[in-house]
Amino acid sequence: QVQLVESGGTLVQAGDSLRLSCAASGHTSSSLTMGWFRQGPGKEREFVATISRIGGRTLYADSVMGRFTLSRDNAKNTVYLQMSMLKPEDTDVYYCAARSGNNPYRESNTYDYWGQGTQVTVSS
Repeated sequence: QVQLVESGGTLVQAGDSLRLSCAASGHTSSSLTMGWFRQGPGKEREFVATISRIGGRTLYADSVMGRFTLSRDNAKNTVYLQMSMLKPEDTDVYYCAARSGNNPYRESNTYDYWGQGTQVTVSS
């Protein structure tokens, strides 16, 4: 199995930048796709961004495109979500996710492993 450890969530002000990290450990593979989802109270889990290990193919939600940048350090099995120009509506619990295979998908049900979530709060 794969374990995901998230870090970086905190309280920030609108317009600020924040970087989230997710480190994968355990039985990782060269084709492990990693990404981020977010979910608020009473809402469905929402796709944010994902990136494949080989080739670095990325997908972004329309709501974050141009503001969020996803990258990964394959040597460290770590993915980074660089968030800029944060808005109050970005406030949510952010979950790291991973799936076996090198294809990035938006659908949450295609991901096999999940982190425990890290809280991002944007105040204004």
